[in-house]
Amino acid sequence: MSETEKVADRPSAGPPPANSVDRFFKISARGSTFAREVRGGFATFFTMAYILVLNPIILGSAKDKFGDQLDNVQLVTATALVAAVMTIIMGVGGNLPLALAAGLGLNAVVAFQIAPLMSWDDAMGLIVLEGLLICVLVVTGLREAVMHAIPQPLKQAISVGIGLFIAFIGFVDAGFVTRIPDVANTTVPVQLGGTGALAGWPILVFCLGVLLTIGLLARKVKGAILISIVTMTIVAIVINEIADIKSWGLTTPKIPDDVVASPDFGLLGDFSLFGAFGEASVITVVLLVFTLILSDFFDTMGTVVGISAEAGLLDEEGKVPNLGRVLLIDGAAAVAGGAASASSSTSYIESAAGVGEGARTGFANLVTGGLFGLALFMTPLLTIVPLQAAAPALVAVGFLMMTQVKHIDWDRYEIAIPAFLTIAVMPFTYSITNGIGAGFLAYVLIKTVLGKAKEVHWLLWGTSVLFLIYFAIDPIEQVLGVK
Repeated sequence: MSETEKVADRPSAGPPPANSVDRFFKISARGSTFAREVRGGFATFFTMAYILVLNPIILGSAKDKFGDQLDNVQLVTATALVAAVMTIIMGVGGNLPLALAAGLGLNAVVAFQIAPLMSWDDAMGLIVLEGLLICVLVVTGLREAVMHAIPQPLKQAISVGIGLFIAFIGFVDAGFVTRIPDVANTTVPVQLGGTGALAGWPILVFCLGVLLTIGLLARKVKGAILISIVTMTIVAIVINEIADIKSWGLTTPKIPDDVVASPDFGLLGDFSLFGAFGEASVITVVLLVFTLILSDFFDTMGTVVGISAEAGLLDEEGKVPNLGRVLLIDGAAAVAGGAASASSSTSYIESAAGVGEGARTGFANLVTGGLFGLALFMTPLLTIVPLQAAAPALVAVGFLMMTQVKHIDWDRYEIAIPAFLTIAVMPFTYSITNGIGAGFLAYVLIKTVLGKAKEVHWLLWGTSVLFLIYFAIDPIEQVLGVK
């Protein structure tokens, strides 16, 4: 493999497998250890455990066409159950350290765009339908073929863009960066802290967490990310006890009154596969499903490539191991999410925290999935980690993924410009899909302008047309009379 195709810190082959579990997951073969996998599983869970709080808030705050709302306790149960089951299935079937849970962004589309047009059962039926269609794309080989058609430099750009995106998520989640309200009449979209300056104990916890994490990484301490999360959670709990703090955000770091909570499985199976067609026009339903598929399709593609590249698992041609199974499981996760009323579930970029901790196989998923399983009964205990203690891990992982930028040939504009747009658009629009779309369109355009259109794979032409429709969806809807 050429130097430009190598990824950072590619693990070297380890000793012969110690037992059947090691052999099945290829732990030693991928240069990992059981300890690294366990640490990675914990790190991934703690960086994405916020979904147990956030998904119920987003879905539970919305009303459907008939004014009905989903129960918060049932939503917590559905969110944890789907995350636990699908993460474990991905670990066993896909053998990648790639956790799955309800997709942010997709759940907002369901709550605020789809549900107001129909009942909750119909809305969740659309999620199931979207997942089934994605599975069809996988079975026919189309989804995998699209991923293989992407030039290696664009794959590297996707990884770098995700690195910046995930670091930005960390800064925003911790409150280190906030959006300036529109009423401020300023052209600056974001600012430092909540008022243009850093203030409050929660921000201090985040800043100390970042310093601790990067210090441990620089010293190459094993378990650096997990040590930081646990340490800063303890610090946050102590601070919360002695200081007067108005809010930590979604999660307050305090010892809960109750350790065990009873799950409520009341939402499982509450979906209507084709009910949406009776509540909205066919064109509206088709456009909604198209939007869901495109977002899920390319968010997952970017995440799978980014995580695999950071873990050093891409082969000599830049391909992801077990890709077909990985994509099929991801599609099945969307189906499971809709069937459980937890919204579409998808691969989580926060899995990069586990990779940064050393995870290289699906064994880490058994740990992450197991913790989500425990969360079904121990949600109060497992959700005491505040975002300010977990977010430093995302910043650190952003740095690790950013290192791949050195492999892109910046002297070749036909590669450099699409790569730049891919990298820049992801964090600036808060969307992996938007960044991939911008890069694809720029790549096809520049190749055509340079008279090299024949070098572009036909699948890239097809997906670029879809992205053109995706970006122009508003005027298209107006022309079709949907709006």
